[in-house]
Parts: sequence; C-alpha cells; structure tokens
Amino acid sequence: MDSYPPFQKMYSTLFQDQHKLNHEPVVQELELPLIDLDQLKTGGRRREDCLRAIGKASSEWGFFQVVNHGISSDLLKRMRSEQAKVFGLPFEKKANEKLIDFSTNTYRWGAPSATSLQQLSWSEAFHIPLTKCSESKIQHNTLRRTIDEYAAAVSDLAQKLAHLLAENLGFMRTSYFAQNCGSSSCYLRLNRYPPCPIASEICGLISHTDSDFLTILHQDQVGGLQLKKDGKWVTVKPNDKALIVNIGDLFQAWSNNAYKSVEHRVIANKEVERFSVAFFLCPSYDTIIRSCREPVIYRQFSFGEFRQQVQEDVRNTGHKIGLARFLA
Repeated sequence: MDSYPPFQKMYSTLFQDQHKLNHEPVVQELELPLIDLDQLKTGGRRREDCLRAIGKASSEWGFFQVVNHGISSDLLKRMRSEQAKVFGLPFEKKANEKLIDFSTNTYRWGAPSATSLQQLSWSEAFHIPLTKCSESKIQHNTLRRTIDEYAAAVSDLAQKLAHLLAENLGFMRTSYFAQNCGSSSCYLRLNRYPPCPIASEICGLISHTDSDFLTILHQDQVGGLQLKKDGKWVTVKPNDKALIVNIGDLFQAWSNNAYKSVEHRVIANKEVERFSVAFFLCPSYDTIIRSCREPVIYRQFSFGEFRQQVQEDVRNTGHKIGLARFLA
C-alpha cells in the first residue's frame, strides 16, 4: 500500500486549473551566514563578534545557520531515521489510526482549504505539541524516546538563541522568553515532501513567513528551501553539519523591525523525497507582544489575536497578511 497521500486524487479539480503556478526566477544557490556557537564559550571579543554576527544575519537575511549547537549528530540521525519510518507507513494507516496520539489533527497533508494550486503544498506532516510528548501513546517506542530527547535539546537551543538575540538589542537579563515560551506553547513538526510529478507547477510548501519568535530547522541534503533576499528568491545550500534558524513574525514585531521575518518556501522535487523537522518557539496565546524600542512600528497585540487574524485572512483572502495588520 502506498505511503504517499493521494494528492492528485484529492485535488483533481485544482490540477485542471489553467492558471498553473509560475515560479518566480531564482537568482542562485547561496550559503546562509554560518555562526559557530563555540565562540560564545570563549567570552571577550570572540563572544561579542558572535553576537554581532547573529544580529546582522537576523537583520539582513532573517535566516542563519549554526554549528556546534549542542545537538549531537547521533540524535539528528536517529530523528531522521525514525521519522522516515513513521512516514513510510501506509497512508491509510497514518490517516485513520492514532499512531502518534499527541492531539487531534496530528497528521496533516496538502491544504484542505486550497482553491488553487498556488495554495496547495505537496507535503505531509506530524504536528506535535511539546506538552503532549510525555502524554503520548506512540505505538513506536523508539520514535517516542527520540522525539522526547530531540524536543528537550532543541528547546534549550531555542531559548539560548532567543536570549542572545535579545541581548544583542541591549536586553541583558531578560526572562521574557523563558516565562512565555514554554512546553505548553511550543511544538515540533515532522515534515515529508514526497516526489511530485508536476514539480514545476506546485510548491512542496507554499510561500509564507513563520508566526512564532524563531524556528529551528534540521533538513536533509535533498535541498529545496528557498527564501526572499533583497526581493529575489535564492536557494539555500544544504549543510549537513548545521541547523537553520529563522526569525518569525513575533521577533520582528518585538524587535521593532531590527530583525526580519522573511518569506520562504520549499520547492517540490520530481525525483526524490525530502525530510525535515522544525521546532517553533511560540508563546502562550495570552502573551502580549510589545515592540522593545521607540517609536513603535507595531501596536501591542496578543499572540492569540495575531493567530486569529492570520486564520481569518487565509480563510477570506487565501493568503496570510500578517504583521501589516498590526501597524501602529
């Protein structure tokens, strides 16, 4: 039985649409700014240089990659192996049984509300709230242990990076992220992008910005991640030793536009499947987001208000509007 979702059957009417997806031209393949987190341990000038490099990348790219990040290569390999196993199960088994009983709608694929190919993502995912890890009823014990271990490690890294980004703006002892971005609000997403026979007409993941503070991504070497740089799409060159970090909408608002939440997407591949796992540093819905500098660019808002507005915009217009709704 096929493990891939039935995209063409489910969305057959969309494939008859004459307005096919027209990918904007890509300039080139580039390496993201590379940050060696070991520099933070030395103190002094090297630590200051590392902080500045993180701030510069977050301002100019909205993305950077980190090495010596504290998550072992063994754990990353095990995470990749376990998610390949669970995604490799027959589609009907994934869709109808509680293989990973974290929450309702754990397993997701495609885009149920899509009305055009521009709104359809050729991918599938397991959405895993961190609070549900210890409560889960995963039928695969090695997957559960690996997810628990990975979630703990990447959560620590995310908190560390958020603190460094705040410190770079002059906030030396902020406990804001530790207080507001705990396991009750953060989550993992395991992703698979199946081979796509119409890769030139569709995205693996449609263009978007992330709605969190920051995202940490571990991807394989297939590639396909693209981001907007100076108004043009560039392809991110994979680095098997690095994790990718990108700024989300909330950090752009919190930093008063010092850091940028950048539009990105995943291009579908006609021949091979791609895997990735993403961690999202999110606050609770009642957390108030205030710009940290004057004059403020964005009015204050709660994360719940932001999420509700995004969902309404997607439902009504077919796309996310995001921070433009919250200008002061």
